Amino acid sequence: MLVVVCDPEQLSNSQIADLRLAASKLSGAKRRSFQAEMCLKYCNGSARLSESVFGWSRATVELGLAEQRTGITCVGAQSSFSGAKRWEERYPEAAQALQQLAEAHAQQDPTFTSTIAYTRLTAAAAIRQLRQQGFATEQLPSPSTMAEVLNRMGYRLRKVVKAKPQKNSRKQT
Repeated sequence: MLVVVCDPEQLSNSQIADLRLAASKLSGAKRRSFQAEMCLKYCNGSARLSESVFGWSRATVELGLAEQRTGITCVGAQSSFSGAKRWEERYPEAAQALQQLAEAHAQQDPTFTSTIAYTRLTAAAAIRQLRQQGFATEQLPSPSTMAEVLNRMGYRLRKVVKAKPQKNSRKQT
């Protein structure tokens, strides 16, 4: 017994492209629900066939079908558990002390063209001074990470350039 699940005459290429576009505009549970609906409507609930017809992930369509069947929506927690927390988030007290330290050594850009503050404080010097304030060595990052932390706080680790007077273009006689 041969069962034609998805009739090629039922959908044109432009309709398939439209369904793909509609699915790409959605995300998460809404996308899975839409893909499951289209799978049930045009592919008789076959995730494999919807994969070949629409180009959707078979696993995603199967998950959408399972969500429809059970009524339970799967919620991912990838964003909460991905990546390491920044140093500032792990040690807020040390970050606050570093902010105060950098502010004491900061100077505004002499041209006033940006909001970036330049500091003479080096990463190694910042680590040394934070150790002197009583922070444990385990709490303090490496010098390269300390430089990144200072950059994220809006400080640039460069020598502070003094404003140079403009040259007089006319010759004085």
